[in-house]
Amino acid sequence: MIRKMHKDEIEVVSNIWLNGNLTAHNFIDKNYWLKALATVKEQFQQADVYVFIDNNVIKGFVGVTDNYIAGIFVEETFRNQGIGQQLLNFLKQNYLKLSLDVYDKNIMAQKLYLKNGFKIVSQDIEQDNNEKEYHMLWNQGEDK
Repeated sequence: MIRKMHKDEIEVVSNIWLNGNLTAHNFIDKNYWLKALATVKEQFQQADVYVFIDNNVIKGFVGVTDNYIAGIFVEETFRNQGIGQQLLNFLKQNYLKLSLDVYDKNIMAQKLYLKNGFKIVSQDIEQDNNEKEYHMLWNQGEDK
């Protein structure tokens, strides 16, 4: 089941966010993510955060602000079970357009987004960590 995150779930979601970044973005110093954690917790309260729940366990989530996907994260032990795809499908059913940024070195995420009709529209270097990233867009009806 996918539903909006409840305020009392911020700690669980924050831990999934931190662990997800540490494993998926291991090319970035872990202190970068640790320093960002407090700010991210605040941002969760402003964003639309949807959690994937199975057997009363939050297994993953996606955060969206103004049609921008801030990230899709799945707890490590539940990866490769289609949860990320289900979260993305949920967004595609509820939004007319979506955008996101993905690191050049995050090949798995790039493949997921490209498979789902996202198109790379630009690339840049993120100033905070000097990593190359792609800006991607998806518009409903253009992913066939």
